[in-house]
Amino acid sequence: MTEFNPCILIPVYRHGKACVEVVENILQYNIPIILVDDGNAEETKAYLRQIKENHPQVELVTLAKNQGKGGAFKAGVIRAKDLGYSHVLQVDADGQHDSTKIPFFVEKSQANPEKLICGYPQYDESAPGHRKGGHKFANTWCAICTWSNKIVDALCGFRIYPIEATHRFLTKKFFDKRMGFDVEILIQLLWAGLDAEFYPVKVTYPSDGLSNFHAFRDNVRISWVFTRLCCKMILLSPLLLWRKIFK
Repeated sequence: MTEFNPCILIPVYRHGKACVEVVENILQYNIPIILVDDGNAEETKAYLRQIKENHPQVELVTLAKNQGKGGAFKAGVIRAKDLGYSHVLQVDADGQHDSTKIPFFVEKSQANPEKLICGYPQYDESAPGHRKGGHKFANTWCAICTWSNKIVDALCGFRIYPIEATHRFLTKKFFDKRMGFDVEILIQLLWAGLDAEFYPVKVTYPSDGLSNFHAFRDNVRISWVFTRLCCKMILLSPLLLWRKIFK
């Protein structure tokens, strides 16, 4: 069995200032960090250079053009694999995730290295109603696509992925590289035979926070992802039925 050797992967787009604080908060856990500059403008690049100058041990991957969250995640996973890491913990750069949960998630991953260890959001009063509604919509369609209620939350980006299975998915399959990414990779990896465990993580939406989510455009995109997944689910229905019966 490959030695458990995790790293933290943070795709960054327009959240340079917030990312500085995120990195400062998680350095205490002594887990290697990979930042992916997803084709940012100069203002964000300056913050990322600041992080690198202050903490040379932080790995910085730079993309010439914006690739979207999925594209940035792919670049980070490829780099993590090249560096010999066994797992990546994805953390959002905007600081909305409770970083104090990192040790708990790493402990769970070490105990179950072949599984996805996923967060589901515990909202406070700052959470917009449309975000909560979006999560409920996505979770309902995930249950349809997987023939189960296994997926507690499909959109929370706080997850630990095993490198090998994740790398195979990212390098061999077509997938949505933007806001449909979190949904698609989760369902596709479950279809591929990985199991998942879900644990709560507090999520906060700062009043002055910058969001890369565009309600109409990205909801349409996520709906298209589910359309594709439902079509593929029909083709996979014999396999899903087999697993349902002989689980």
